[in-house]
Amino acid sequence: MKQFVICAALLAAAMSMIGCKRSDAPVAFHAQGQPQTLGEWHVVISDGKRLRFNQGVEPYALNTALFSDYAHKLRTIWMPANTKATYRADEAFDFPVGTIISKTFYYPRAKDGAVLRVAEQADETRDGLDLTKVRMIETRLLVRREAGWVALPYVWNAEQTEAILARAGETVPLTLHKPDGSAKQSFAYMVPDENQCAGCHGTNNTTRELHPIGPKARHLNRDDPWHPGQNQLVRMAAAQRLQGLPAEHVPQNARFDDASASLESRARAYLDVNCGHCHSQVGPADTSGLWLDAATDESRRLGLCKPPVAAGQGTGDHMFDIVPGRPQDSILVYRMNSLDPGAMMPEVGRSTVHEEGVTLIRDWIAAWLGTCSSDGTHVAVK
Repeated sequence: MKQFVICAALLAAAMSMIGCKRSDAPVAFHAQGQPQTLGEWHVVISDGKRLRFNQGVEPYALNTALFSDYAHKLRTIWMPANTKATYRADEAFDFPVGTIISKTFYYPRAKDGAVLRVAEQADETRDGLDLTKVRMIETRLLVRREAGWVALPYVWNAEQTEAILARAGETVPLTLHKPDGSAKQSFAYMVPDENQCAGCHGTNNTTRELHPIGPKARHLNRDDPWHPGQNQLVRMAAAQRLQGLPAEHVPQNARFDDASASLESRARAYLDVNCGHCHSQVGPADTSGLWLDAATDESRRLGLCKPPVAAGQGTGDHMFDIVPGRPQDSILVYRMNSLDPGAMMPEVGRSTVHEEGVTLIRDWIAAWLGTCSSDGTHVAVK
């Protein structure tokens, strides 16, 4: 009898271990259609307590990220077995058909459940997301199919167990709290609809094809937060997931909040990732003449003493995009600091002002020398 009890106990323990064994279905690439739930893709997996990466799904981080109402973002890439992305120096990498890029937007929570406005911490996504400490809002997928990229936004349910396709977008009321209780801010978080996704990811105004924005060499060239001491691009190449990575001269953007970097490099990195996908020589805002991508180095194209082309009420009655030494008179700062739908920039993707970003661009413009004549000529300091 005693032997039977011992055997039964051992069997129960074995069955318990089997029950605990991870048995996730593999990532499912859908070559067509629009799956109604995020779970059908099996990229990130939630049990209501933790959001985990599925096997083969690799998280990544950017040097400077697009501002989205102070939301934190967990980014991942999955590529089919035995495929590689191809390195490009200036554009997004060329990813193989079957690639799924995900971006989960979330906010940390206080112990009382309040949604917090705090800076991202390097280790907060080390093992996925602890859902007892965060509120997830949405997960956006960018999927590479035979005909090109498609964007699919999914909104998380209250239980944080599943996200549902939101083709028409969605409005999520939120109140952000500062951790010290000094201030709180209520606003409507806007999940973009399909057209708005295309408005940002259609980075070429001629073809209107969708492309990734973040996975570029200059954004990814940084230490890997999930593998300390390793460079993200070097690790990707070593894992046979990236081909063509040069041994040197890989471009690198600064972190916008890195006080050790120059003001110029931080401001340009911020404008590049937040504005450059539209304001470029080929982007949707190409006719504005204001090009804010990393490749632009001509001061006039960056806005110096440049009158607006078609800004309308977005000028705030200011004459030039950038007035050297006078951020308060510069259209660029005015539009970044506005919440008026007819004036604010970017036009979509935010319902709040990025105070730290505005301060950075103010400081950058304040450091410019010279003045603008009435006809838009830059008059240098003698």
